[in-house]
Amino acid sequence: MKRRNFVQNSVLAGASILTTGLLKSNSANARTTNVDNGKPFNLNYGIHDGMFKNHAGGDFIDQIKFAYEQGFRSIEDNWMGGRPVDQQKKIGDTLAKLGMSMGVFVQPGLGNDSNLLASGKAEYIDKFVASCKEAVEVAKRINGKLVTVVPGDFVRNLPIGIQTGNVIEAIKKGTAIIEPHGLIMVLEPLSDNPDLFLRTPDQAYAICKAVGSPSCKILYDMYHIQRNQGNIIPTLNWVYDEIGYYQVGDNPGRNEPGTGEINYKNIFKFIYDKGYKGVIGMEHGNAGAGKAGELALIKAYREADSFI
Repeated sequence: MKRRNFVQNSVLAGASILTTGLLKSNSANARTTNVDNGKPFNLNYGIHDGMFKNHAGGDFIDQIKFAYEQGFRSIEDNWMGGRPVDQQKKIGDTLAKLGMSMGVFVQPGLGNDSNLLASGKAEYIDKFVASCKEAVEVAKRINGKLVTVVPGDFVRNLPIGIQTGNVIEAIKKGTAIIEPHGLIMVLEPLSDNPDLFLRTPDQAYAICKAVGSPSCKILYDMYHIQRNQGNIIPTLNWVYDEIGYYQVGDNPGRNEPGTGEINYKNIFKFIYDKGYKGVIGMEHGNAGAGKAGELALIKAYREADSFI
């Protein structure tokens, strides 16, 4: 799993020399929009494509450079597997030059409603295994280690125990492929519809324990957890040793922290105090429009991150 880097002054000095040319095209714009002089955050938040398009334009690489100057040190990209290979490599090269981390990408070729691992049927297992092999190749191009897996829908003609067993056996086949490459699949409980098999962290925890691989962990998306059951900090604490990644989105609205009911400052402090050193994915929209909305988003993270 990727770990958060607390960037020391000496590292920042070296990074500034390394990235001067890379950032030049955006530097004048960024200097006028920096919040807190673009210092790194206490936790390692990962932006996604489109979040800063009004400041940096539609090119994701330019958005990454802009985000770096605002203090962000990671990205996530759910659909990285669908990008052209040359673009994947360019993104990976940009992250390496900036010293930034790659968060999750969704397992290539698998949708939430087409990956019926709970059924135990060979057609779905074979597709999942092939997708794991493809994920390994994508990860190499972007220097990524984390891939999101959603087991798919509940199968109503099978008992829940049989479905759980089928998912466990499928995930074991997947980890056998990715574990030698140091990748981690993070299983994501979702709230999108009642047909989904995986909906709660404790359910994912039981699967991870049964699989018994360092390459099978939980994606703890606080937006979905809040919608499904709430009780975020106690739940997080119960399953902490199997969490491989976090995602953020306030509820209602699925926008930046401070726009809904979730107390993200308390949650971020709890995660920080637990010693988590990985990426926290910003999987949400912007509450406000245009450049003003993007600046409001940065300020919202500065506020939620000000727990020290």
